[in-house]
Amino acid sequence: MTYSTLMVHLELGRSNAVLLEVAADFASRFESAVIGIAGCQPMQMYYAEGYSVDVLEQEQKGIDDEIKAAESEFRSALLSKVAHVEWRSTSTFEAVTEYLAREARAADLVLTGVASGDILDSSRAVNTGDLVLQVGRPVMIVPLAAKTLRLDQVLVAWKETRESRRAIADALPLLKAASRVTLGAIAAQEDLEIARAQLADVAHWLARHGVTAEQIASPAIGDDANALWSLAQDLGADLVVAGAYGHSRLREWVLGGVTKDLLLSKDRYSFMSH
Repeated sequence: MTYSTLMVHLELGRSNAVLLEVAADFASRFESAVIGIAGCQPMQMYYAEGYSVDVLEQEQKGIDDEIKAAESEFRSALLSKVAHVEWRSTSTFEAVTEYLAREARAADLVLTGVASGDILDSSRAVNTGDLVLQVGRPVMIVPLAAKTLRLDQVLVAWKETRESRRAIADALPLLKAASRVTLGAIAAQEDLEIARAQLADVAHWLARHGVTAEQIASPAIGDDANALWSLAQDLGADLVVAGAYGHSRLREWVLGGVTKDLLLSKDRYSFMSH
């Protein structure tokens, strides 16, 4: 398995230079083609007294200009660095998240930044939580203060769920490229031995794929996300690989729950699968 095709989501109305730099580096590592994608949802107005066709036309022109600027930024950043690039964009009345999730059928991995504006504004921003749940592809979330992705230390947040199994399989090319991989599990004191046995199984599976992984099972003290955050901090993890465990929990993250601090770090990448 490799990432033959990346899909990179550009947010309109802002610079995507850092995200594109990361995408170029990622494509170079894995010899990937790159699809750039952007979308915008126009204002939904009913024709009534007080609304002018000119207003709608001006708004559409503004959207078209932003899309052209994003495409220009995408091509300028990648054409000299990536063998194959492609551009997709739309102005649509559906949420941008839904458009991106549908178009991701053409990609192995989706790269997106942390939305700079209101995460509840679906006109330009992607709802990252909904994207991960809908897209059917792994999603790499690039932090606001991103630098080139280093893979000195990768933390795999293990939980005995389908989503964790999916995430670690999807992340295998990255784990093979990493200098160090740590499997981390948070469990109740009475379940630590079970967690260690599960980690040992996963470590053996990784070893058969050429990946050596350390194993840490930590006792649950308070919130699991906080414990995982502390482990990532202690390890100096460049990347956290995790499963997305269901709609309500992920929506809590997107709307400001504790897990937001773990997965939307200012300086740490996240790789998520559902």
